[in-house]
Amino acid sequence: MSSTGIPANIAPGELKTLLQADGELALLDVREEGVFARDHLFSAVCLPLSRLELLIDDLVPRRATPIVLCDGGEGLAERASRRLAEIGYLSVSVLAGGTSAWRVAGNTLYEGVNVPSKAFGEFVAATCQTPSISADELKAMMDSGDKPIILDSRPMAEYQQMNVPGAINVPGAELVYRLRDLAPSPDTLVVINCAGRTRSIVGAQSLINAGAPNRVVALKNGTMGWHLAGHELEHRSPRRHGALSYESLQWAQEAAERIATRFGVKSVDADTLATWRKERNERTLYLLDVRDPEEYEAGHIPGSRSAPGGQLVQAIDNYVATRGARLVLIDDTGVRATLTASWLIQMGWESVVVYSDGLIPGKLDRGRHQPTVLGLEDARADTLSPAELAAALESREAVVADLATSREFERTHLRGASFVIRSRMAEDLANLRHRGTLVLTSPDGVVARLAAAEAQEIWDGTVKVLRGGTIAWRADRQRITRGLDTLASTPDDVYRRPYERTDAVEDAMRAYLEWEVGLTDQIAADPEARFKKFP
Repeated sequence: MSSTGIPANIAPGELKTLLQADGELALLDVREEGVFARDHLFSAVCLPLSRLELLIDDLVPRRATPIVLCDGGEGLAERASRRLAEIGYLSVSVLAGGTSAWRVAGNTLYEGVNVPSKAFGEFVAATCQTPSISADELKAMMDSGDKPIILDSRPMAEYQQMNVPGAINVPGAELVYRLRDLAPSPDTLVVINCAGRTRSIVGAQSLINAGAPNRVVALKNGTMGWHLAGHELEHRSPRRHGALSYESLQWAQEAAERIATRFGVKSVDADTLATWRKERNERTLYLLDVRDPEEYEAGHIPGSRSAPGGQLVQAIDNYVATRGARLVLIDDTGVRATLTASWLIQMGWESVVVYSDGLIPGKLDRGRHQPTVLGLEDARADTLSPAELAAALESREAVVADLATSREFERTHLRGASFVIRSRMAEDLANLRHRGTLVLTSPDGVVARLAAAEAQEIWDGTVKVLRGGTIAWRADRQRITRGLDTLASTPDDVYRRPYERTDAVEDAMRAYLEWEVGLTDQIAADPEARFKKFP
């Protein structure tokens, strides 16, 4: 950023050089997630301009980190650059010409989300020759009376959407930790699955790398493959792994030691971590607690964030945006952190370590992580209560713009509210028929408050914010509805997975699975994919 406040431009060739260097860099694509998923750079982290202030502190915690912003060439990156400067970021550039210029320069663009992790899963399958079993083979085995154990490696909420009948929920980082309790007999076939491919492959290979005495396979194409084969799925299943026994812990710790040796997993103690904390303004530091979120909430190291190990490997760009940063992985026994670190090292993350001094009672914080929303203290807005808004709507004196994501809006919104995307407010507000007081809302009111000043520059009239957002409206027992019924903007702000669709679901599943498999060829000649092959 220059002293005049005009964002500095960076050419595709310059960015390519930066991406191949070893220093810190955060490459952020500021388009909405659904738009980002159409075409983006391999290493780009999706950080929608609409929610920039909510996410940036977690994703890029150090204000002096070099940041390159990109978009599709529509000017969003320049707007984001100005906003980042306002909230304290010191080194921000914009990819000149955006993704179009990147492609014209002969570089590759990718579809989908979490591409580095998805491509890595296919890399693992190809290099490790991870064994798999088809849905039809598994179904025939189950029908014949064989009793394989099926472990679903997704988070519980995702598992409950749909699961293979009989599968037990065991999120990815828990697999090695709990194997001996779940499959005490080495004769039991262990089948690992997820929705598609990545967590099935990585989960199965985790157990193989750990030296599991069982035969371990990945369910080919996961629950989507099961559905496409014409087999029934369960929904809202409560099955989950049980308590951890001493025997299972002991086996897992021995396995973790072997894995640490094989993949070069290093550890740091409390003194080193204290030093790194003091240096966090010179070098970015992420403290990531890889345990189950419930364990994190019961007690965690101050300043750490919940990043369940399986999900961290599955979608690292949801947690970390700064390449070259220090990543400290934390759990209570070291097993889950070691397993997770081994995968991140193979993904190409150089400075990943395990915290070795455990969790000390009395020195832990409790509860969920509360992100720091930058710029919120300066966001001034007139507000009104749910009751006041209800009265204004009754008298037709107000119109409501809901800045929730389309997924949140579809789930619940004020009756009569219009879906609006913050980054497109200039266009979207012009689509609202009513004039008068514009009332902004969002789930908890935070995005609405951040957007109020922007809306006032656009709206010819008074702008107010619903106090407490849609959550407060519901708590006041005001009228709500659901669905995508009143849209002032195209709901392409979120990426919808095949099983979230309401039409052509099977076609979408097939296309998704073909896309995952196809990533192997796509990354073959891409220098941004720094995956490591270990003997």
